[in-house]
Amino acid sequence: MKGPITVLLVDDHPVFRAGMTTVLTDLPDVTVIGEAADGAEAIATTARLLPTIVLMDLRMPGVSGLEATAQITTAHPQVAVVILTMDEDDDSVFAALRAGARGYLLKEADGTDVHRALLGVARGEAVFGPRIARRVLSHFATPPTSPARMPFPHLTNREREILDLLSRGLDNASIARRLSLSEKTIRNRVSDVLTKLRARTRAEAAALARDAGLGNPQLQPGPGPGL
Repeated sequence: MKGPITVLLVDDHPVFRAGMTTVLTDLPDVTVIGEAADGAEAIATTARLLPTIVLMDLRMPGVSGLEATAQITTAHPQVAVVILTMDEDDDSVFAALRAGARGYLLKEADGTDVHRALLGVARGEAVFGPRIARRVLSHFATPPTSPARMPFPHLTNREREILDLLSRGLDNASIARRLSLSEKTIRNRVSDVLTKLRARTRAEAAALARDAGLGNPQLQPGPGPGL
């Protein structure tokens, strides 16, 4: 590693950004060169500043952190993305890794943990917080089971259900009413589904779903990972 680690901090809460910027500024060999409040701004700012590392929250309005991670790691493979979030469920962790994240920390991490993670990722390592590391190790230590006979086994039950409804032509408001969820929740889940399928648009995701047999009123989403 040559020179300081430059960091772009991405989070939709300005108070958290201010506090984390203070923490990062006090770390040796770390320089905060920018902030972003959502995924779209993170994508644009990364292209302009090309930081060493993007510290990325997952749940943000508009373009999600998951979608931004996928776009950044594809367009700028030299930029490492480290997730810094409150979400510690398996779906979020493995979706972030599939999107190209090189690290995953929880917001409870202190300055020492964050510094250690930044140094490790800057050296080319993959870094996880302690609880996240246990989840990842447990996942790979579990003997593989027979492949499930279902479309898109990497989606959760809820994501597959949303994809099924999306492929029938329902908009977010209609899906939200059907599933008794908020429209914001559906918007975030649709964004996650598109990222996992590497589909650029809803129409592309719907076409993939119909090709796999979804969108048929007689076909119900099969068993799979939980919410």
